[in-house]
Amino acid sequence: MSGADQPQFHPAGFDDELRTALDDVRAGRWRAMSELLKHCPTWGVRTSRSQVLAAAAAQGDAVEAWLQEEPDANAVMMRARVRTQRALTAHRAGDGDAGLLADRPRAACWEAARNWPADPVPWVCLLALARLDWPDEERRLPEHRMPSPEYLLPSGPWGLLRAADRRDRGNREAWHRMIQALRAYGVSVHDVVRWICTWAPDGSPLLLLPLYLYAEHYAEQRARGALTTPLYWTRDPISYYTGRAFEGWFRYADRSQWSQLDLNHVAQALFSGGFISEAAAVFAAIGPFATPEPWRYVAEAPERWLEQFERARDRCLPVAAGGTWRAGRRR
Repeated sequence: MSGADQPQFHPAGFDDELRTALDDVRAGRWRAMSELLKHCPTWGVRTSRSQVLAAAAAQGDAVEAWLQEEPDANAVMMRARVRTQRALTAHRAGDGDAGLLADRPRAACWEAARNWPADPVPWVCLLALARLDWPDEERRLPEHRMPSPEYLLPSGPWGLLRAADRRDRGNREAWHRMIQALRAYGVSVHDVVRWICTWAPDGSPLLLLPLYLYAEHYAEQRARGALTTPLYWTRDPISYYTGRAFEGWFRYADRSQWSQLDLNHVAQALFSGGFISEAAAVFAAIGPFATPEPWRYVAEAPERWLEQFERARDRCLPVAAGGTWRAGRRR
């Protein structure tokens, strides 16, 4: 492999403009972030960029400085993003009561939603905070125990999801956050994910939700010593959803908005399931942008995830080079 092909993990992935803005945020500067959020081509791009920016901004005070100098709608939205990120990080660390952690960011989300009613991001943040509520349904906030739109599916923050979805149909992060909230409530989400896949259109990243679920299930079972065979990935329905992800998402998706995490999940499932030529096409699209998940789930040890990625890529890419399948150029 040439030096340019050496795998790397960077949260900006393919988005060079986001990469530049991230560097500024880490240095405590906010103007590049402001300019970037003014020129997002779609709500989906705005959602993904603001998520990545918030993870960096939560470590400093760039957003606070922005609000003091030019408190526009994007700054108010990023305050909600940053407070949500800090609450989730504190919850994972076991730092404080979950309900109290969510109060301040939730207020910031409602302020951002009032400030720009068309923006889906505040609703996505509210969905992210929903996972901090009580698992017991009777103790949850009313907006977190709404009835589902489909018979026999569990209650949950469906109203928040509908609000996000009305503003950006099929918003990737919104649906991921919904699944995370239901899992935090102790709900089995397999039926929910199957239902989503019955109506998600070609090109939608929602078709990849089963792969995320199976990868996490594999990791959980393996950690308990209950699952060690790689044949897991060759069985139905996993094999079916792996093929569906390739045929229904990879072949149709807007490549200017590919998520590096989505691509890595598809590549791992294809490779582990024995779809080598299809995996080759996805590895060619990934380029150097590896992500720790899902490779750490299937590696010999989690910290050796990069070795697992390289091993799979090195086996598959010669197939792509040989012309079995050729990915189109990214613009």
